[in-house]
Amino acid sequence: MKTLKTALIDFSINHYRLATLVMVLFTIAMSLFFPLIQVDTDPENMLPKDDPQRVFHNLSKKEFMLSETVVVGIVNESDPDGVFNPETLGHVYELTQFAKTLRWPDESDPGKRSGVIEVDMLGPSLVDHMSQGGPGEIKFEWLMPRPPETLEAARAIRDKAFSNPLLKGRLFSEDGKVLCIYLPLTDKHLSYRINEELNKKIDSLGGKEAYHIAGVPVAEVAIGVEMFSQMGIGTPLAMAVIFSLMVLFFRKWRLVILPMIIAMFSVMSTMGLMIGLGFQVHILSSMIPIFLMCIGTVSSIHILSEFFDVYTDEKGRNETIRTVMNTLYVPILYTSLTTAAGFASLIFTPIPPAQIFGAFLSAGVMIAWLYTVIFVPAYVMMIPKHKLKDFGMSAVQRDKDSLLTKVLQAAGRITFNHPKGLLILVAILVGVVIWGTMQINVNDNYAKRFVGSHPIRQADIALNRHLEGTYTAYLVLQAPKEANSFTPDTVQAFSSDLMAYANSIQTQFNSAPSLAGGIVRHASKLSDRVQSREAFLDAMVKEVDRRAQAASDEDFYTYDELRTHIGVQKEKMKIFKRPEMLAYMAELQTYLEATGLVGKTTSVVDAVRKVNQEMIDGKPENYRIPEKLQGIAECYLQFQQGHRPNDLWHMVTPDYMQANIWVQLKSGDSSAMKSAVNAADAYFRENPPPFQLSHRWAGLHFINLVLQDKLIPAMLHSFMGSFAVVFVMMTFLFRSLRWGLLCMVPLTITILTIYGIIGISGKDYDLPVAVLGVLALGMAVDFAIHFLQRSRVYYSAAGSWKATYGSMFGEPARAISRNVLVIAIGFLPLLIGPIVPYKTMGIMLFAIMTLSGIITLLVLPSTLTTFENWFFKKPETKTTQQALEATGTAALDTSHR
Repeated sequence: MKTLKTALIDFSINHYRLATLVMVLFTIAMSLFFPLIQVDTDPENMLPKDDPQRVFHNLSKKEFMLSETVVVGIVNESDPDGVFNPETLGHVYELTQFAKTLRWPDESDPGKRSGVIEVDMLGPSLVDHMSQGGPGEIKFEWLMPRPPETLEAARAIRDKAFSNPLLKGRLFSEDGKVLCIYLPLTDKHLSYRINEELNKKIDSLGGKEAYHIAGVPVAEVAIGVEMFSQMGIGTPLAMAVIFSLMVLFFRKWRLVILPMIIAMFSVMSTMGLMIGLGFQVHILSSMIPIFLMCIGTVSSIHILSEFFDVYTDEKGRNETIRTVMNTLYVPILYTSLTTAAGFASLIFTPIPPAQIFGAFLSAGVMIAWLYTVIFVPAYVMMIPKHKLKDFGMSAVQRDKDSLLTKVLQAAGRITFNHPKGLLILVAILVGVVIWGTMQINVNDNYAKRFVGSHPIRQADIALNRHLEGTYTAYLVLQAPKEANSFTPDTVQAFSSDLMAYANSIQTQFNSAPSLAGGIVRHASKLSDRVQSREAFLDAMVKEVDRRAQAASDEDFYTYDELRTHIGVQKEKMKIFKRPEMLAYMAELQTYLEATGLVGKTTSVVDAVRKVNQEMIDGKPENYRIPEKLQGIAECYLQFQQGHRPNDLWHMVTPDYMQANIWVQLKSGDSSAMKSAVNAADAYFRENPPPFQLSHRWAGLHFINLVLQDKLIPAMLHSFMGSFAVVFVMMTFLFRSLRWGLLCMVPLTITILTIYGIIGISGKDYDLPVAVLGVLALGMAVDFAIHFLQRSRVYYSAAGSWKATYGSMFGEPARAISRNVLVIAIGFLPLLIGPIVPYKTMGIMLFAIMTLSGIITLLVLPSTLTTFENWFFKKPETKTTQQALEATGTAALDTSHR
């Protein structure tokens, strides 16, 4: 390591132009890859493509012909009739017609068009009103074939809408104040474009009603798009503030621009490298620049601070920067290594974008370190000597009496004079924050990633206040494949059943037992020719038909009766035509809605009950499930006579072996989704279904829960692993287990304090917090390394902590404090944007830097004061002790001047 240190420092000082050229050329080379950038804002891609839950989610969308949907909510709270007035319904009709046109050529397939799927759109003019057309008949007509011209006509539409439970709470609110248009999309990534086009149209409509555009796809895509947009605003603002603060501290813009160059070049090199290697820039990767801007300036500020404090005209640039680099090389190297190790641990998470984020952020940290080591000395050497006139602590006497210097000197005296009281106070505070960490609630909500005034957040609040929920998940019920499997027992069961039925009808059809016996004998010959139970029953039907064609008139009718019975047995295989199965689903839906977690559920049960009601007499008491399979089959058939026959296949598969319950949740919190999942699991455990059945969840709202359940624990495990790695590295750096433990104290207290405040304040522990927790690992240990490494060096010269602490609260403490102030205040501009994750980033960077700096400057010296004999070797003789104290006293006097 010493050889490498000497080589790098000598190269950067003696060949400063070449060192600069190498850095510039590499950065330019990496930047050439920028035009190849591919951006991926889809949070679903946080999961591997082969993740079982993601695979099932996509399979369910295919099986039930489901699409991601944009919800347009129209709210009218001023009109006594709510949205059911001629003006509002006219605007709704016009907006619906406009939404049908939101289709464009598909970029991935020029022969197709992408956008809104018109056939699956839902709106007042696009859904059926079901009513009785006569005995045993049902009539379908459009709910709103044209905009109403009178209030009476508008109220008539309201009354029709209220008569259909399938629409209530979903298409319109029960208080009549809200009405929705549902726009299924060919690709959810079009939701942002759809949102913009709809807003343009809405602006032209006027009216008293308010319009809100919501839906998980809108929030997911918008957060990705706006995070990239906000990055282009927040990062320059942050750097401008950092630049201004450094000018305030160091007064020479020629030197102050140095950390900016290193940070910018580090970002360009890292992002270019990632793009050049073919990786997409995901939402997580988009945060690499802001992280590197923070990390890339820290080491250079340490160097600048030391250079500022020790530079004199007599020493000159060469001697001063060489001394500074020799002093700070080891701390800077280890702080970079620990930070890189923290991020590199993300490579072992099961989340591909997190792996990419961790790998390239780790690489970026080391690139920033290399640029710092070779370019800072090179840049200093390129500054003409006369430009450094009146630069440095010796030239700026007032800095020695500045407010910062006075505060640091006072802090140093407190840590030396009252160390035990300070440690006791910190221990009490740690106990409080440990309690706070136990109150942490793990939860995520895409809508809450926008500030309260953002249109998406406003839409979420307004629509869920009136409707039964706009967050949809799908509870998929599946009959096992074994239900259709063919085994030797299948033939035996079929034979027994057919013969029993034949005997039961023998009084009407005398030849039934004998004819059934012939069919049974034929069945025994098919055991090696069919693959499924359904195929076997089809073969039996064909065999009956073949025999019936050659039979007498009397036997023909007997065969027809047997054929009907076999057909019924085949239909009974379709469990979602069975009355007992639909009754079970109805009870499940009632249970879920009664939990308070779910606003509304919709399934084929509701469609069957509504059709059955209208087929009988339209009275409320007949809104029920038919008692026989044939009655349910007739309801299915009648439903498909309407204008939207394919709606049935959104709720059940054509083989009637899978059913889909649409679950609407009023909250976008992942914790609400998790509670709904647990409630369903509990119901299935306590109330076994009448048939063998499995249940699984799908839908974006559920996928977000899956992502949370995978990513946040992975981040925590990664943090714990990297924590251990950093501890080992610290132990190796200091060649001491006790010094390694001491170095971890600021990090540990900082993390506990931040998480404790999160728990006490009630803020959710979400993805942004989990990611930023990893950042704290490198940042919080940075100051501890610098402080302890310099303490050991100063102590070896002074011989006692009493003679050392004054020097430590001179230049080392000033360097740490400047870093704290520059980074903590510098990233506060992130708070001005509309994106909550950036606000969280700004707050956490402020908290990490401030807390770790304060803890480093208070807890570490207090600990060293209290346990000096445990951490430092005692001097061998009294004379030596006195000599070393004299040396330290001189340093103390120097720092107080």
